[in-house]
Amino acid sequence: MLKKFASYYRPHKRLFLSDMFCALLIALCNMFYPMITRKIINVYIPNRNLYMLVVWVCCLLGIYLLKAGLNYFVQYYGHMMGVYIQVDIRRGAFDHLQRLPFSYFDKTKTGSIMSRIINDTHEIAELAHHGPEDLFISIVMLLGAFALLCTMSVPLTLIIFAFVPVLVVFAVRKRRKLTKASMESRVEIGEVNAGLENAIAGVRVSKAFETSRHENEKFGAGNLAYQTARDHTYRAMAEFFSGTALIMDVLMLVALSAGGLFAFYGRINAGDFAAYLLFVSLFTDPIKKLINFVEQLQNGITGFARMEQLMAEQPEQDREGARELDRVEGDILFDDVTFRYDDGQNVLANLSLHVGAGRTVALVGPSGGGKSTLCHLLPRFYELDAGRITLDGVDIRDYSRLSLRRRIGIVQQDTFLFTGSILDNIAYGNLEAGREQIKQAARRASIHDFIMSLPHGYDTFVGERGVMLSGGQKQRIAIARVFLKNPPILILDEATSALDNTTELAIQTELDALSEGRTTLVVAHRLSTVRRADRIVVLTEQGVAEQGSHRELLDMDGIYASLWRAQEES
Repeated sequence: MLKKFASYYRPHKRLFLSDMFCALLIALCNMFYPMITRKIINVYIPNRNLYMLVVWVCCLLGIYLLKAGLNYFVQYYGHMMGVYIQVDIRRGAFDHLQRLPFSYFDKTKTGSIMSRIINDTHEIAELAHHGPEDLFISIVMLLGAFALLCTMSVPLTLIIFAFVPVLVVFAVRKRRKLTKASMESRVEIGEVNAGLENAIAGVRVSKAFETSRHENEKFGAGNLAYQTARDHTYRAMAEFFSGTALIMDVLMLVALSAGGLFAFYGRINAGDFAAYLLFVSLFTDPIKKLINFVEQLQNGITGFARMEQLMAEQPEQDREGARELDRVEGDILFDDVTFRYDDGQNVLANLSLHVGAGRTVALVGPSGGGKSTLCHLLPRFYELDAGRITLDGVDIRDYSRLSLRRRIGIVQQDTFLFTGSILDNIAYGNLEAGREQIKQAARRASIHDFIMSLPHGYDTFVGERGVMLSGGQKQRIAIARVFLKNPPILILDEATSALDNTTELAIQTELDALSEGRTTLVVAHRLSTVRRADRIVVLTEQGVAEQGSHRELLDMDGIYASLWRAQEES
């Protein structure tokens, strides 16, 4: 893991080395004060050498000015290096998310993903900057302090450094407890974020059903779990820091008493004693940095471990040698297809279905028959467990996913609009399209006139998830988006079931125009919208139960006829 973490420094190697060099100079600057103090007390004051006293005071002033400049570099550029690494990790994580299959998002909460990309990467950035710097400065200052203390008194130096193993053992033991508590805390933060994101997204539902009390209770339970996790974390942190602080205080007490005894019995002079105490103070600073480094390491590595869990998720893979899908006739064959979700229960079992090029095939039947699942298999949102799907006689797994999906347009029941303008949302059909092409697509979807009636026209802000628009308006924008994409294969997955009858009839005209000349799969509960399909397939949990034209299925007097009569009577 550390090797992987270190790889993120590679693009910023020059900045990293500059930061570490400045940190080294800062550590060396800190060494001068005790040395000069010792010289002043032992030499210049007894000899009444005012000139050298002034010279070294001026030298110290120059050193402090240099140190200020070095600290500025470390604080600014060092933090920016951490930000650069954070941006790199976030970019890589987001790119990886874009390539993960639907199954990952089916089982992972949005808030948990956001927590990893936002909160965890912040902790990683803090470690990326402060971790190596604090560790390096601490080692340099400890070694420097040890060497200089030995020049004054080896026994005193050994007494002080005898505390280092005690401190290390204590820190390591407490760090393990802190590691476990920190990981639990991160998990609970993700759960709280997920619950909050879900509650905000569904606030209209909770208001409509007056369930705010229930939502408060759910959020309160998650918040309490987070509070408990943080309690464990801070308890472990309190034990860690209070214990190390006690050891440091005892160290200073030992230094004062041992140094005082050595001075009392003439083993060291007053200047050495003063310098000794100053060096011990310098000695405690790197230890404090090491203690802080343990906390940074804990938080950063915990966050990095969670990011690595995300990055370890297997992305969608193309077959070796997968080719680009160029010319499409649109002949689709589902050949003995079997598919199950992660729960292990078959949704489709040994299903075979042929959709001729340029034909419209409607999938109807009771819920749970696998209609939407079948449509999701064609663009390879999920992978088959058995069987194959061919497009123009070629297994779709032999095509690259990107080229396959470019040839398929989808209009779904739950139209998702991104936060932004109407223009931005239609442009998702073809990001290289010009404004006039976007307007033409809107005209074909019968939404242009409405857009032009708005104060800002195509630049009108749609709100989060398109909340500023009605269901029918959002659906027309989705249709315009597919018109702009102009794919040879079209999937209409319950595209109008969420609309009222009047709006549905109006939009059906646009959908018919959209389907013209394309191979089209239509999923519908309202049978009136598919009666003109070339073929209607009735899917049940047992597979294809009936298929034929609207007239033929009515004459069969089977499942379709029963569904038709039930809807006619309602």
